[in-house]
Amino acid sequence: MCGKRFLCIFAHKIMTTLNIQKPERLRVDIKLPASKSISNRALIIHALSGGATLPDNLSDCDDTEVIIRALQQMPEIIDIKAAGTAMRFMTAFLSATPNGTHVLTGTDRMKHRPIKVLVDALRHLGADITYEGEAGYPPLRINGQRLEGGELEIAGNVSSQYISALLLVGPVLRKGLTLRLTGEIISRPYIDLTLWTMREFGADAEWTSVDTITVEPKPYVERSYYIENDWSAASYWYEMVALSDDPEAEVQLEGLMDGSKQGDSGVRYLFSLLGVKTSFASRQPGKPTTVTLRKSNNRVARLDYDFNNMPDLAQTFVCTCCVLGLPFHFTGLQTLKIKETDRIEALKTELAKLGYTLEDRNGSELLWDGTRSEALGQRTLATEGTQEVGAKYDASIDTYEDHRMALAFAPLAMKMPISINNPQVVTKSYPHFWDDLRKAGFTIND
Repeated sequence: MCGKRFLCIFAHKIMTTLNIQKPERLRVDIKLPASKSISNRALIIHALSGGATLPDNLSDCDDTEVIIRALQQMPEIIDIKAAGTAMRFMTAFLSATPNGTHVLTGTDRMKHRPIKVLVDALRHLGADITYEGEAGYPPLRINGQRLEGGELEIAGNVSSQYISALLLVGPVLRKGLTLRLTGEIISRPYIDLTLWTMREFGADAEWTSVDTITVEPKPYVERSYYIENDWSAASYWYEMVALSDDPEAEVQLEGLMDGSKQGDSGVRYLFSLLGVKTSFASRQPGKPTTVTLRKSNNRVARLDYDFNNMPDLAQTFVCTCCVLGLPFHFTGLQTLKIKETDRIEALKTELAKLGYTLEDRNGSELLWDGTRSEALGQRTLATEGTQEVGAKYDASIDTYEDHRMALAFAPLAMKMPISINNPQVVTKSYPHFWDDLRKAGFTIND
């Protein structure tokens, strides 16, 4: 880690709250962070291939750095902190490779995030895993060994990270892996991203029917590899353009690819419904380019959408639609309850501070009918003598140790002054976010 970045992160970690105000106009060129999703998959594959050279343009976020550190040092106790992807991927990696015995642990929140489905699946394949604490949750004690593999069934409506973790180790299993997904299959683009990345390293892995994936016992091939930048990070700049009152707002985002395999690249289609136009500087397949975001005059009056395939974008669109005054009904949100926090409850609580009362249904849906209520934020009064002359609600948003709460709520500063508590959480996926906002002209004070 470079000294400059260390100082930047250290400075953010000692802050408790950032107060954010919008720029007069929005014109900026941003180099987005590398894709965390691709980086984490490529790192596991790289380790399984026995490669000597790390992929290029790896993400510098916390989630990726814990995987790099774990794979390079392989200590007896591996602390992946709050990195859910690292917990799932490292569980499968340690189980399927003869690297000795390790204890895999994390933050207090991580110790309450379920992992039983993955552990049961790996045990079915012959893995030696025991729970160090409460059954069904980390920490895990894993005795690594070469696994036989074979046929396996797993529910399709569980976290796609469980499925991806199993697929990633499929090529090193003696019999490969035939994975049948039962019931509804959610987050399919993330599964497809895993298969695509595996094939980039020589794996023979594909859907062989509508619900079955077959991975042949064919070793990965070491190769040089470049990680594209992150479409999930792009979503917050789309949000800023959508919320901007500047009719000439323009944001250029470097390092994205047209035809990207990242599931969240669908953000450009969904934000076209909210008044943001996307254009590519070039359209060479597999080549990074600059994407330009501008405002358009087209915006729907209401948005209904199933986020089964893009759950990480849900917070962005909930916040955007509320502040734009667009009623919505979002479904496919079941995995939000087992993320870094219960994101459904967190959204309800924090948006209530701004006067938006959301309804949830079945632990998988969020609705807003477009009506406002009295904001629950701190009321600040301006007085002249004994006469009240003005009032405003100055919301201070809690982030619940969840990077996407900070990232999704900060752009609301385009419409109102807003404060973000514990802003350091963004280092989990977008370490330079606050610096990029300052570059865009936002005023940020602690």
